[in-house]
Amino acid sequence: MFSNIGIPGLILILVLALIIFGPSKLPEIGKAFGRTLKEFKDATRELVSDKTDTNIEGK
Repeated sequence: MFSNIGIPGLILILVLALIIFGPSKLPEIGKAFGRTLKEFKDATRELVSDKTDTNIEGK
């Protein structure tokens, strides 16, 4: 997904985020984004493990 952006694109996105949100809000946004990714990964792990458990029990 991010392989097509490249380094210049990432720098542009970071500069725009800095301009829009300001330097004081960026750490808060980063923490919120990290928590969201962690919750998403945990939820997908639960779904995958539930699915494999169901397949094992069904056989």
